[in-house]
Amino acid sequence: MRRRAGLVLLSFAVFFAAMAPTLRWYAFPRLAKIPAGQYQEMVLEAKPATLLKYDTMKAEQVDKVTIVQTLKGNVEESRRIERDAGRDVVVWDTLSHVVGPDGAMVSQIPERYIFDAHTQQPVHATGETVDGDPVRREGIEFKWPFLTEKRDYEYFDAQTRTSAPIHYKGTRTFRGLEVYYFEQTIPWTKVPYPKKMPLPGIDATRLEQQTGTTRWYTTKRMFWVEPVTGAPVNGEEIHREELRGGTLLGGRDKVTAFAGHVRMREDYLDHTVDLVRSQRRLVLLMTSYLPWGFLSLGTGLAALSLWLEARARRGAVEGPPRRPAVSGARSSAGSAPPP
Repeated sequence: MRRRAGLVLLSFAVFFAAMAPTLRWYAFPRLAKIPAGQYQEMVLEAKPATLLKYDTMKAEQVDKVTIVQTLKGNVEESRRIERDAGRDVVVWDTLSHVVGPDGAMVSQIPERYIFDAHTQQPVHATGETVDGDPVRREGIEFKWPFLTEKRDYEYFDAQTRTSAPIHYKGTRTFRGLEVYYFEQTIPWTKVPYPKKMPLPGIDATRLEQQTGTTRWYTTKRMFWVEPVTGAPVNGEEIHREELRGGTLLGGRDKVTAFAGHVRMREDYLDHTVDLVRSQRRLVLLMTSYLPWGFLSLGTGLAALSLWLEARARRGAVEGPPRRPAVSGARSSAGSAPPP
């Protein structure tokens, strides 16, 4: 019985020991993915800020500029692209809606971001756009890969429509979470006008051609990324835009269109941190808790199996236990009766 129990335990030990690397290196890369139907809203603010008033074409100091970013997963487009790509694909339709202190729209820039659901690498397909213009992304945008590494990544900048390195700057603690801090600086670059701007009767797509006034942009981009999920828990930008030259400025060389330190609003920071904490536990379950638990369980079962086998062999060598002799037994012939 001991040997049979030992063989059963050894079988379970082999099973759990094999499951540990299988779960971590085979199952996790295939099961962990971004849901296709995700919806998210984020509010960022620059307080105070410099903002151009287009009716006077003068820059003014304002109390606040608000940027509302919405992200919506397009499930139908994901399925359509998946049929051709042969892999799990996520399509995000995003919108950056900028409003001034009076609630009036300053600009709107829509994007369609198509990427691999598991690795977050871009998938090039029809519909990959920024503000209606076709683009071909290289590197990441919005989200880092699961199990983010301590290294630089290529990050796509929607204003310039180009990718540049975003640099790992060290490990920090943000609201109780260990995070990786990244920075990217985009130098002054000429960029296109947003197609939606508060310029009634003026086609923004032809504004540079008609007036000769160009739009320039620079930013210092900062992200605090939770490395297990690859999700940014905080993001900030020191952002500046200028209009330069041409007839639109009335002879001036340049004017500030927008300048400010953009930060996530406090209530959205709290919500993001809570969401990332919950998702982090799910990822750790597949990458750490279960694999190490299975390995420990397999090791324990193997040790118990060997102990039972050793006891069974020791019993076989010693042989069966001897029965004790009965004292005072009479001889089979018995004793003769007295005469």
